[in-house]
Amino acid sequence: MLLLQQMIVLFIYIIIGYAAAKKGVMNEETSKKLSWIVVEVANPALTVSAVVNGDGTIQGRDLLLTALMAVVILGGMVLLSLILPIMFRVEKKQRNVYRLFSAFNNIGFMGFPVIAAVYGQEALLYAAVFSMLFNVLMYTYGIQTARGERMGGGQWKKILNIGVVSSILAIGIYLLKIPTPQFFRTTMSGLSGLTAPLSMMVIGISLAGMKLGELFKDIKMLAYSLTKLLVLPVLFMPLINRAVSSEMLCGVCMIMIATPAASMNAMLVQQYGSKEEAVLAARGVALTTLLSVVTIPVVSAIVF
Repeated sequence: MLLLQQMIVLFIYIIIGYAAAKKGVMNEETSKKLSWIVVEVANPALTVSAVVNGDGTIQGRDLLLTALMAVVILGGMVLLSLILPIMFRVEKKQRNVYRLFSAFNNIGFMGFPVIAAVYGQEALLYAAVFSMLFNVLMYTYGIQTARGERMGGGQWKKILNIGVVSSILAIGIYLLKIPTPQFFRTTMSGLSGLTAPLSMMVIGISLAGMKLGELFKDIKMLAYSLTKLLVLPVLFMPLINRAVSSEMLCGVCMIMIATPAASMNAMLVQQYGSKEEAVLAARGVALTTLLSVVTIPVVSAIVF
C-alpha cells in the first residue's frame, strides 16, 4: 500500500509537468534545464544525503553483496536485451532500440525517488552501487548499441560522471566513517528533496509532446513493455528473495528491475541513431513510464 501511495504521488508530479507544458508554462528548453538540475545536482545530493543523514546500519559486507547482485541483475538485463527482441520478432532496424529498453531502466529519475520514499534514504546506498555499474554499461554497451555497432571501447571518459563520483563519495564517507558538518548535511538533504518532483515533472513535460492514445496502439511495443515491467520481475524476484535475506535490499533489487525504460535511452538514440529510431525510443520511454505507475505496485504485491 505504501508503494502504491508513493507511485500516486509521483504520478501527480508527472501530471503537474504535463499540465504546465500543455499550458505553455514549460517547454522543451525548460525540461532540459530541469533535467540538468536533477542529473548534476539533486540526484547526486540524494545519494550523498543517504549516507550523511542515514542511521549507518548497513554493513560493509552488505555493500559487497549489493555489488554482486548489481552485476548479476544488470548483466542479466544485458543478456536478455540480446534475446527478447528476437523472441518478439522485432524488425532488425528496430532491434537496437528494443535492446536498450531491455538493458537500461530509469533507476535515476524513477528508481531513486521511489526507493527513498518507500525504504528511506538509507536504502539509496544500495542504489548507489547499482548506479555505478549502470553508468559503466550505459557508456559502453549502451552507446555501441545505439550506434548499431559491436561492443567496443565506448566513451570511457564519460563513465566518470557526477553520478559515479557522488556514488563513490557516498560509499567512501560511509565506509571510512568520515564526519561531516551540519551545514553540509542540511544542504544535501535540501537538494535531495528536489529529485522526485523535478524528475517526474520532466517526464510529464516530455509526455505533453506526444499523442498518448497512440502509444497504446503499438501492440508489439505494448506486449514487450508489459513483459519487461511485469513478467520478468515476477519471474526473477523469487530467486533474488531466496539469495538475499535483507528485506530492504530485496526491495531495492525489485525497483531496479521493475522501473521503466531509462530516458537516457532516448537521448542516446537521438544522438547516435536514425530519426525513426529516435521517435521509437521516445515512445517506448513514455509508454513504459506510464505503465510503471501501475505495474510497480502490482509487482510488489505479487513478489512480497
